[in-house]
Amino acid sequence: MSVFNEYARYYDLLYRDKNYRGEADYIHKLIREHRPGARTILNLGCGSGRHDQYLEELGYAITGVDLSEEMLSAAQNASINNNKREYIHGDIRSVRLDKTYDVVLSLFHVVSYLVTNNDLKSAFLTAKAHLKPEGLFIFDCWYGPGVLTDPPTLRVKELEDETISVTRIATPILYPNDNTVDVDYRISIRNKHDGEAKTLQETHRMRYLFIPEIVEYLSYAGLSPLFFSRWMETAPPNDTTWNLCVGAKR
Repeated sequence: MSVFNEYARYYDLLYRDKNYRGEADYIHKLIREHRPGARTILNLGCGSGRHDQYLEELGYAITGVDLSEEMLSAAQNASINNNKREYIHGDIRSVRLDKTYDVVLSLFHVVSYLVTNNDLKSAFLTAKAHLKPEGLFIFDCWYGPGVLTDPPTLRVKELEDETISVTRIATPILYPNDNTVDVDYRISIRNKHDGEAKTLQETHRMRYLFIPEIVEYLSYAGLSPLFFSRWMETAPPNDTTWNLCVGAKR
């Protein structure tokens, strides 16, 4: 399932403008509302662990799981000598840690990478298996009405740091009969010291979801939906909502 190959090396640079702290605060508020007293979190598809750093500052002990060795290496390097964060290589569709948590998270559209029904069912079963009684499952995903109302378009992003400059061109292809979007990423990297340049290409297939099917898959896994809201908000989604936040309870 992992599609983050060479792309992972430039992931944090490409998303350095993402408000990880604000998103961690948002998750913290949801946890306090729906699972007060929670202290332990399992983050399925943790990536490079950026959310985890801020959630730790808010008092949580976090275990992260990711299938990408490159992403996991970045998360582990950022948490050396830290006993409040641990990282484990695993597939969120099948991993079993023989441990339960107050909260299970899956953020930044990880669920939308689960493009088959069986993948979704398996991941939700993983969440259920790792939740304590009354535990809280929170995830976000691409929301179907928003994607269809405002279809994805070609986007160009340019960023640089002290050593490299990066240009990413994202070209989407919408498959409305499959509820999926193929996003073709072409990333050009130039070394600012010696001028060496290279280009890499990866295609990420994303699935957009609708509330009735989410309810069905949660029910299949033995989870009860608690809320559906716009990401970073408490208002319910509408046809302009691209990013849906979902909460469920064991």
